Amino acid sequence: MIRKLNNNKLTIALPKGRLFDQTIDILKKAEILKEDINSTSRKLIIESRKFYFLLVRAKDVPTYVENGIADIGVAGDDVLLESNPDVYRPIDLKIGVCDIVVAGLPESKEKYFSNPTSIKVSTKYPEVTKQFFGKKGIKVNVIELYGSVELAPLVGLSEYIVDIVETGRTLRENGLVVIEHIRQSSAKLIVNRISYKTRKEKVLPLIERLHKFLDKGV
Repeated sequence: MIRKLNNNKLTIALPKGRLFDQTIDILKKAEILKEDINSTSRKLIIESRKFYFLLVRAKDVPTYVENGIADIGVAGDDVLLESNPDVYRPIDLKIGVCDIVVAGLPESKEKYFSNPTSIKVSTKYPEVTKQFFGKKGIKVNVIELYGSVELAPLVGLSEYIVDIVETGRTLRENGLVVIEHIRQSSAKLIVNRISYKTRKEKVLPLIERLHKFLDKGV
């Protein structure tokens, strides 16, 4: 049985975890959301007075928004660069800030900067990795992993990794170092293209209120 959500409310897809809490905090501070939302709930659909919140994996947020299941979502640049969804991206929420980097063991730095023609990289972000090294003219053998990519250089699966880094603590604790910075990543508000046009009486005020709040500084 498919559950039909009330079309009078906007549906927002949010990633589970800290980004969920940070987004809810912004919505409340911007006076868009009036109620408290229980982030520890095991429910996958949380209903408030004006919204439905879909709690999904971070990499799945663009899929729900692009396919119109959710009107709005919040996703990091790392996720958006990887999937390149056909959605509007009107606002940088300035949360979930991290860096996408190339990392490896300290002794691998010399080889990296000696203009290699090919390298082996483990990552959760194969498309980002291919594009980055493609622009440098380096042939990359990408090994896609889904967790603990820091392990790869330690056991010889690959010499390098591409991953997101916030504080660098996990790298340091595993004896790895940042070798090259690819780009910064932060969370963006994304909007379904059809919702942007057909539900603008609800979508545009939310975007405008967020803009005004963020312009003041989070």
